[in-house]
Amino acid sequence: MNVVAVFGASSPVPGDPVYDEGVRCGRLLAEAGFAVATGGYAGLMEAVSLGAAEAGGRVIGVTVPDVFPDRPGGNAHLTEETRTASLLERIHEMVDLSVASIALPGSLGTATELLVAWNLAYVVRFTGEIPKPVIAVGKQWRHLVPLLTEELRTDGSLVSVVDTVDEAVQIVSALSPGR
Repeated sequence: MNVVAVFGASSPVPGDPVYDEGVRCGRLLAEAGFAVATGGYAGLMEAVSLGAAEAGGRVIGVTVPDVFPDRPGGNAHLTEETRTASLLERIHEMVDLSVASIALPGSLGTATELLVAWNLAYVVRFTGEIPKPVIAVGKQWRHLVPLLTEELRTDGSLVSVVDTVDEAVQIVSALSPGR
């Protein structure tokens, strides 16, 4: 079963519209036949995990206990937990085990995850491989991705910016072979 990495804010709670969208994202991915990998903790990580678990999907939490010693462990919806030593190792682990990455709304951590996935898609082309899809969901990315594309003179076509999780899952489903 192919895995999709999903990044997002740790602050949303049940009842927040963005949390509900995270649940929907996890559910849609599981219903489309994908496992999900998240950062494993609260907020959108928990929401995506919940949605995938409710749909019977496999849920991988990639956690960093040394960075977050105050967190008791992964959220209750994980089917497995992979522990990493650093935030960068966590991001690389999530991208490495996935066929695509989706960035939901978030802050600096989510932006970092999006940028690492984008950069890995950019450099993999030098090996002759096909870049993994990178999808960014939400208004904030509509501003940031074009700005970075222009200012850094990079390939913005490697990131699909969409408005809804439905669109993100459609793109992943169409671009990710061999589910």
